This record gives sequence, C-alpha cells and structure tokens, in this order.
Amino acid sequence: MELSILVARILSVIYISTGIAVILGTVDLNEIVQGLIRSPALTFIAAAVAIAGGLILVDQHNLWVKDWRVIITLVSWMFLLGGVVVVVYPKFLLIYNEALKNSRLLGSFMLSFGLILGYFGFLK
Repeated sequence: MELSILVARILSVIYISTGIAVILGTVDLNEIVQGLIRSPALTFIAAAVAIAGGLILVDQHNLWVKDWRVIITLVSWMFLLGGVVVVVYPKFLLIYNEALKNSRLLGSFMLSFGLILGYFGFLK
C-alpha cells in the first residue's frame, strides 16, 4: 500500500499542476505535441521514458484489486502501452494532437484526476 500512496502523491502533483497550467493557458499541450512531432529524437526519448516508467510501475504495482489502487495500475499500463505505440508508430502523435483541440477541457480532466489521486495519496 505504501507504493500506491507514493505513486498517487507523485501523479497527483503532476496532474494538478499540469491541469492548472493548461486551464490558465501557461502550458499549451498542442505546442508540446507539435514540438514532439518536429523532433523524432525527442519523440523517441519521451516514448522511451514512458516505457521505462510504465514498465517499472507495471512490474512493481500490477494490482488488479477492487479499490482505488487499480487506478495506479491502469495509469501504469497506459504509460507503458502509450510509449510502445509511439516508438512503433510515431505518427500516432498526430492523432493525439487532434484530440487536444479543446485543451481546457483536458486541463479540467487532469485537475480533477489529480485531485482524486491526491485524496487517496494524501488524505485517505
């Protein structure tokens, strides 16, 4: 359970801060994805980091339980699979870029998701 709490705390701070920045407009997710699309090397490095982080979390936290900890497991698998998809098919970022048309909505989702993880990581 301690690993679940630590990961929830880390992810909550990342999602809350990024969500707020996207909502305020200080971070432009479209611009970030465009930068990745323009730089194959950076795309590969970012995907490799996602694979490494996802694989570490899947290896250490592959808990398919009926409580909040399954959220960490699902996010871990998404990092791992997302990284693999981008390494194998970097043009996937073009599809992802289309999904970012309404960044503020995504920012609101990120903020909400971060608050949920923060509840379990810091308060529960």
